[in-house]
Amino acid sequence: MSDGTHRLSDFGLDPTLIHANHGSYGAVPLVIRTTQHRIQAELDANPTGFFRDRYPELIRAAASRVAGFLGGDPEDWVFVDNATAGVNTVLACTRLHPGDEVLTTDQAYGAVKKVIAHHCSRNDARSVAVKLKLPITSPSDVFEAVVAAATTKAKLVVLDHVSSPCGIVFPVAELCSYFGQRGIPVLVDGAHGPGNVEVDTASIGADFYTGNAHKWLCAPPGAAMLWCRRERQRQLKPLILSHGHGAGFTQAFDWPGTRDPSAWLSIPAAIDFHLENGGAQLRERNRKTALDAAQRLSDECDYVPVAPSDLQSSMIALRLLSDRELTPVECAALQHRLQAEEDVVVAITSVGGSTWLRLSAGLYTDANDLTEAGRRVWKAIQPTNS
Repeated sequence: MSDGTHRLSDFGLDPTLIHANHGSYGAVPLVIRTTQHRIQAELDANPTGFFRDRYPELIRAAASRVAGFLGGDPEDWVFVDNATAGVNTVLACTRLHPGDEVLTTDQAYGAVKKVIAHHCSRNDARSVAVKLKLPITSPSDVFEAVVAAATTKAKLVVLDHVSSPCGIVFPVAELCSYFGQRGIPVLVDGAHGPGNVEVDTASIGADFYTGNAHKWLCAPPGAAMLWCRRERQRQLKPLILSHGHGAGFTQAFDWPGTRDPSAWLSIPAAIDFHLENGGAQLRERNRKTALDAAQRLSDECDYVPVAPSDLQSSMIALRLLSDRELTPVECAALQHRLQAEEDVVVAITSVGGSTWLRLSAGLYTDANDLTEAGRRVWKAIQPTNS
């Protein structure tokens, strides 16, 4: 397996920048982009024949590949544009009544928090976001905090598989088991799951799992999946009702109307690319790359990791500022300045009263890249002497 900065050309990425933010938007290898263009060309050559004859076969074949990679049966997997769409789908189909609660944590993705708040407000229900004390010291910190906040009013629990702001790997299987024994459904937001950590829906035990393919699997934007436990599929409806409505779970989701399905249909090629470059070995290589950089930066720059190594994946977070929490506007401004002045593309997030530098290790990065990115960020935020 060959990896590192010399793989930048495989993605068409700008070699003048240090790309340390794969987690936000991913990056599409040229070979997968070629696959997508081939699918689009086939569609353009005969739209009627493609949608009428080829598409039903191709979309279910894609579901079979996803099931083989992430677990479960093909008929339990459908496609959505991104994990946020998957979360929207589940929340829209969750019956909430006045006084009910939807439980999540303050590590939830910002858009997910808004989705939960929206559906709770429509039904006079309550959104409960458990505040996790950072840094995390063990999986029990997450488990105990979430369990302690759960009440009999909880109608849905929304958990990250790998949290967006800080890259913390949640003990999702243990939490799903706990809530499953109490009859409380769990939605796992796996936006950063597939291609980053091992995903096996059977062992996780959630009721719903949604994951992006455009991030760590390197599929084109607009490629994401939604898995639903068989006995809950009758309650789940796509956000767009079309000709498949009433014909079953997969039929309802497979045809949302005329659209460009090439991102969905490119997912098998993305899985192939991931496996050809090592699969589990690639995930472990990326994880070790991120942890190596974290250790170097902790030693050199006094950064504080958000969690121990067994709770981190290919995406790590280091405390950038401990004295105050930057606003979203300040975080965005700092990110823009770092790219313009330091040639560094990183994510800066604020949660738990502190501000965190999030670094991602992909196929095209090595520990030196991430370490240098962290150094430049540290230098940029130091006060200037008057």
